Amino acid sequence: MLCGKIASGKSTLAARLAQSPGTVLISEDEWLAALFASEMQSPKDYVRCAVRLRDIMGPHIAAILGANTSVVLDFQANTRDSRNWMRSLLETTGADHRLHLLNPPDDVCLARLRARNASGKHPFSVSDEQFRQISKHFDPPSSDEGFNVVLYEQAP
Repeated sequence: MLCGKIASGKSTLAARLAQSPGTVLISEDEWLAALFASEMQSPKDYVRCAVRLRDIMGPHIAAILGANTSVVLDFQANTRDSRNWMRSLLETTGADHRLHLLNPPDDVCLARLRARNASGKHPFSVSDEQFRQISKHFDPPSSDEGFNVVLYEQAP
């Protein structure tokens, strides 16, 4: 699982983690783009579509974990609600876990975001203002949530 602001390096780290044998990468951005791109025009739209995607993918992810296959879940774990959903998957399957917390400074994220937008390779383009607006909702995990956290202070 991955937690970090937009362009903090979550997908880059996810791709690296997914290179381990017996591991499947499941990317929220790819699924959202494929299923709901035309419906996502605002952060509110993202929240609505992300909930729909979690409802669709939850049983599938649990089945993969139940088959003793590792999953790199490239879904944002940036809010307690998102992490509660992830926690429910862990509780259902009893799977071991790591929550990778990426915490580079905002200026690093913004520089990466601008480069990502310019490349045109990411399914979603986010403005500096949208970054700031969405970052207001960023809520890193606290110890009472019980996750095994791996902290990265710099982008991977």
